[in-house]
Amino acid sequence: MSSRKLFTAATACALALVAAPHGSAHKQTVSKAASPPPGRQTQPAPSRIAPVQSPEIQSVVDEAARAALKKFADKKLAENQLAITVIDLRDPNRPLTGSFRGEERIYPASVVKLFYLAYAHRLMEDGKLRETDELKRALGDMIVFSYNDATGYVLDMLTDTTSGKELPDAEMKAWQYKRDAVNRYYASLGYTNINTNQKTFCEDAYGREHFSRGANGENRNKLTTDATARLLAEIATGRAVTQARSTQMMTLLKRDYSGESKDTDDQAHGFSAIAVKDFPGARLWSKAGWTSTARHDAAYIELPNGARFVVVTFTENHSDDRDIIPTVARVVLEHFAKR
Repeated sequence: MSSRKLFTAATACALALVAAPHGSAHKQTVSKAASPPPGRQTQPAPSRIAPVQSPEIQSVVDEAARAALKKFADKKLAENQLAITVIDLRDPNRPLTGSFRGEERIYPASVVKLFYLAYAHRLMEDGKLRETDELKRALGDMIVFSYNDATGYVLDMLTDTTSGKELPDAEMKAWQYKRDAVNRYYASLGYTNINTNQKTFCEDAYGREHFSRGANGENRNKLTTDATARLLAEIATGRAVTQARSTQMMTLLKRDYSGESKDTDDQAHGFSAIAVKDFPGARLWSKAGWTSTARHDAAYIELPNGARFVVVTFTENHSDDRDIIPTVARVVLEHFAKR
């Protein structure tokens, strides 16, 4: 195995808050065409997922929140530092949901990469973004290894923007409008209360990236566990872009938690996987995110009894408490394993 694959994002910047800009310029691949190339027909987007509030699932979420808050009371884990959303997909045509602070806007760390992945596939499906080998390499590294440099490249491709020196006000306004393309896409799908227009970094943002983020971080990326759970559920059920595109995304999100890992921030062995491995035959797809102040996971899990569900857990100011997320996941797993 190459040293590149062994060198994970967790090793590079596990305690990072935000990342520095990537200064190299490169050719953009976003087409200005409003329609696919001649002869190419895009598939219509599948119907969106519309989870129904469920007393059963809400009870599970409440139990999971109580378990985490009680177990980590000595670490001063507070309610306002935890958010959870669960979507039950046993009947994918009538998904059920429950949440704990599911609409709270929280800095998502690398979980935002899930949103960049889905938007990239939308643009590629529409013929507005060339599906090059380099783009596919970047998408894979962004999701599988959570590389921030790959994410910066992907976001540049999605929005036809690049990092660099400060810009005059008028040019910066035009630059920011282009960078907000991801937000406009998700708003068109009915997503609310989120912000997805910033790169992910290991150190800090400079130049136009710094001014875009805002002096006090007022334009930082923000997600809710509700929005994140919805997107992951749409990918898992083949509703994100097209069935074929969703399948490609799921391939990148698949986690093999067998064996051992010395990396405590390995997406396949840490986070929700710590609990999943205790349920024989369970299968896991996920995207985690962690910084010096945040520790999150968005997981889709299938059990041998046919249960299928999404559990998204965000924690703030407890990034070193690695068992909060598996504590939540374990309660949810135990519920679905009994069904």
